[in-house]
Amino acid sequence: MALPLWIEFFEDLQNVRGRSRNTIMAYRRDLELYDEYLKISSHLPGFYDLMKKRGLSVRSQARVLSCIRTYLRFCESRGHKSPQIQELHLPRVHTKLPQLVSIETFYKLFDSCKTENLFRTARNEATLLLLFGLGCRVSELISLNLSDYHATDLTITITGKGGKQRIVPLTANLNQELQVYLKEIRPHLVNPQTGPTVIVNDRKRRPSRVDIWRWLSSWSKRAGFEEPVSPHQFRHGCATSLLEAGADLRSIQLLLGHRSIQTTQIYTTVTSKTLSDTINHHHPLSSQKV
Repeated sequence: MALPLWIEFFEDLQNVRGRSRNTIMAYRRDLELYDEYLKISSHLPGFYDLMKKRGLSVRSQARVLSCIRTYLRFCESRGHKSPQIQELHLPRVHTKLPQLVSIETFYKLFDSCKTENLFRTARNEATLLLLFGLGCRVSELISLNLSDYHATDLTITITGKGGKQRIVPLTANLNQELQVYLKEIRPHLVNPQTGPTVIVNDRKRRPSRVDIWRWLSSWSKRAGFEEPVSPHQFRHGCATSLLEAGADLRSIQLLLGHRSIQTTQIYTTVTSKTLSDTINHHHPLSSQKV
């Protein structure tokens, strides 16, 4: 390993910065690629060519370079000079507007998640309601435990990236649906080995990410969608719906657990595009020459 402070850097990521396991593994892969290149050349511009040869997209290249920059800054903070940090130039990444679940799409999925088993149907409906109602990540959904739900406060505690927790308020309707699910439905889906998970898969265990993706793919197919709806589209749909209804960005940031308000601001672009499309489609002057 040609890179100094390797162990110290990853200890800092995990224990000080509280990064998730997936994030740490991504850092490791990116830095291993950088270390691989340094064994061949120290001429940094050639590293851009290596990333292109490996088929990395512009967005992936930007992620790798951002990772390297974070590592080099850590080294500098520990007294290691890193002049190559001045040569790191992140490529311009064109922000892609997130796909989202509209209320119409949600209801089509809600109708399509029904099965012959009434208890599994109720479980499927609860899954959709939590995804759309909380705007949570799929990893946050599957990690929900019974102790995270606070019926008297109408809140639920979500554990996000790096183990960071946030308390999310529940609407009265969502709270009522969740109470019914936990009291009347969940007991029929579990066994003594199930554990405290809120959502239970068909094997009476905590669902995996693959389980949620598989369910959504099946329901999307039944609903007649050309492409399966992803769990993250519910998160985007929740945020965009709130913004269009007048919620402020700071509140949405807290709901989604974004570290930076800049991440949340992407939804202002989405609603602006929606407004533009609406005007172009419905305004009387959009189809007439003055």
